Amino acid sequence: MAVIKVQGLTKTFAVKEKEPGLSGSVRSLFHPRFREKQAVHSIDFDVDRGETLAFLGPNGAGKSTTIKMLSGILHPTAGSADVLGLCPWQDRKQLAYRIGCVFGQKSQLWYHLPPMDTFELMGRIYDLPRSDFLSRRDLLIQRFELEPYLQTPVRKLSLGERMRCEIASALLHRPEVLFLDEPTIGLDVVVKQKIRELIRELNREEGTTVFLTSHDPGDVEQLCKRVIVINHGTVILDDSVSNMKRDFLGKKTLHLKLREEAPDLKLPGVEVVKRKGTGIRLAVDTTQISMDELLGRMVQDWRIIDITIEDPAMEEIITHIYSREQETNERCSSAEEGGCP
Repeated sequence: MAVIKVQGLTKTFAVKEKEPGLSGSVRSLFHPRFREKQAVHSIDFDVDRGETLAFLGPNGAGKSTTIKMLSGILHPTAGSADVLGLCPWQDRKQLAYRIGCVFGQKSQLWYHLPPMDTFELMGRIYDLPRSDFLSRRDLLIQRFELEPYLQTPVRKLSLGERMRCEIASALLHRPEVLFLDEPTIGLDVVVKQKIRELIRELNREEGTTVFLTSHDPGDVEQLCKRVIVINHGTVILDDSVSNMKRDFLGKKTLHLKLREEAPDLKLPGVEVVKRKGTGIRLAVDTTQISMDELLGRMVQDWRIIDITIEDPAMEEIITHIYSREQETNERCSSAEEGGCP
């Protein structure tokens, strides 16, 4: 059953235009001119209960605007949305009790207070019975390993510590839908992995629907089963993550530091991009060789000090998707008969 239904959702902003020169500045002050900027353009999609969806796109594509409409913060210019049977911008108060939101660049924790105080405040805001609140709070503290940070002012926490507290705070009232807007932005690899594990566990054990935006391909691969890509406010891809991995995430870069210079490596799908002393950079096509097989061969033949595996940048992936979409549309429009290939 769909818990999010979106039809023709559109959001247009009026953007003030600046005119060059002093006279133009005066004119802009007293007689401002505006132009319309369409952030989201007539998008349609459904999200089923318990689904983990990645909502991707470059900066300015309309991702955060869509989340703000679905959570009731913004009113759309046109179209409709249904979240848990409610209209987000008309039933915002009712919906707030049933959803959770985490914005990676905006904190809901009180900056000068310790996280425990914010937890208490959130329990009062959501009107949670005291016994339910205490059991839920203690469970999240244990699961997110927050005990060392509970009495430390938020301003003194690291970004990773704060984000774990942010997500725990958003989960206190057991939301049915969790909106995550860049939850791992700026975090190191270890903290990212910890947060991913916690979100996976939440989805598996409580059936929480997860709606995620991220610029990190690792978040998409490890957390989500379905992906929607939006660009210039329009949906350009709606597919499974497994298909996206096959078509667009097949390239990885490996950086290795060895104990001694490595002999030549001749394996299908592996190219030596750069070699300097005991350092080596490889480009790997995972459609030709699996990472397990490659790492097994390297550990067997080389003495490795350090290794880093990089995914292609999300912007690169989206550019590839967008380019392919444009090529397909051009072929369709130029075909005289037979429809699209």
